[in-house]
Amino acid sequence: MTAPTGARRSLVDRHTAFVAALREAGLPVSVAEGLDAVRAMQVIDLGERETLRAAYAATLVKRPAHRQTFDTLFDLWFPAALGDGAVPPDRPIRRRESGERRVPPALDPEVQARREELFELLLSGDDPGLRQFARTAVAEYGQTPGQESWFSSGVLRAMSAETLMARLLNSVLTGQDRGGMAEQVARRTFRDRISRFEDLVATEVRRRIAEDTGVERTARLAVRPPLERLDFASASRADLTALRREVYPLARRLASRLTQKHRLGHRGRLDFRRTVRASLATGGVPLTTHHRPRRPHKPELVILCDASDSVSAFAHFTLLLTFALREQFSKVRAFAFIDATDEITKYFAPGTDVVDAMTRMAAEADLVWITGRSNYGHAIKVFDEKYADAITPKTSLLVLGDARSNYGELSLPILRRMVDQARHAYWLNPEPRSQWDTGDSAASRYGELLPMYECRNLTQLAEFIEELA
Repeated sequence: MTAPTGARRSLVDRHTAFVAALREAGLPVSVAEGLDAVRAMQVIDLGERETLRAAYAATLVKRPAHRQTFDTLFDLWFPAALGDGAVPPDRPIRRRESGERRVPPALDPEVQARREELFELLLSGDDPGLRQFARTAVAEYGQTPGQESWFSSGVLRAMSAETLMARLLNSVLTGQDRGGMAEQVARRTFRDRISRFEDLVATEVRRRIAEDTGVERTARLAVRPPLERLDFASASRADLTALRREVYPLARRLASRLTQKHRLGHRGRLDFRRTVRASLATGGVPLTTHHRPRRPHKPELVILCDASDSVSAFAHFTLLLTFALREQFSKVRAFAFIDATDEITKYFAPGTDVVDAMTRMAAEADLVWITGRSNYGHAIKVFDEKYADAITPKTSLLVLGDARSNYGELSLPILRRMVDQARHAYWLNPEPRSQWDTGDSAASRYGELLPMYECRNLTQLAEFIEELA
């Protein structure tokens, strides 16, 4: 049976908006891949929601790290239910009136009855039942007292799934020794099921909010960008761990690019024997000269990093990059500054935690001169006075900072001399390009001395490295 034209148009509109939402969230979805998804929908049962999810994922998702974002958006654009959904006849939803006095969950017999249901579902691992239970629990306990909005905390607090762990373990470990492998496996299993319940509650809350306020708005608020597009300024400690894994291959590519520029820019010494031998074909006239290849080497690197509060999160990333780069260069010296400059290379011992290194640097490094506010001019002067020997013709200089000097001096002649002494010099700026030269920003004035690149995430760092080729 052919679907009505209106239904087909509605599905096309939903598909188009879903693909647009994936792109806005940072997933690389091309036009061709969007068309592949449309072709896949022609050969599947559109009534099977999980089959539709699998078809979309197979055609649109390229990296495992993007799957969580994809699932979040898919649940918003193709919800499992509308409103309260299909409520079982033996499980009517009871909503509390706005003026009704709330009883503490531990004393509420209805809450305790719901907790017993949750216990049985977690014990059996009934995922469809758990999904329906989460939907009903959100309907009953997921609204604010005035029913203005939806939230997860009320549901999770009422159900307190974590407090059921002891009973769940007792139910499956009867007669077995505690503390052994069996308990570890059971605890991990139940922890995964509890986490699954919490995820289902969060998904249902987002669906309810989307129905009230609009899918597009909810999608923008609910979805974090993928790791490669995550702004360094908003990275958490867990994000830094993941970023560290991604930075290492980029550091290798950066070292390779700088070495390649060095190799292509200067030929090796004249190979006299090969030149004479080649001249025999031209009557002894050396029309073509041959040179020996340059010996492979690791370039030297100096990193000069702004560590002020305005770029503290970016400074965390700088340390990540420095950790990775020290393994690719023959010599790495790192310097941090606020309104004074100090060498921080000693904090980069192998295996050191990045956050611990930041804490130690803040406590021990001599970065503050007077005010503790960014003063690029004075910091550059201190570097020139104390560490001028760090930059040589073999050195690549990498400056990382927002170029905001609080209207202080800029020490442009000194920086120009540093750039002239170095083999290469680049500046990575964590601010959006649209904010350069606003307020106290001196981005363009510094950019006249050395190339300045916007670098707020891994994608932009990779683009900077590619431009060095």
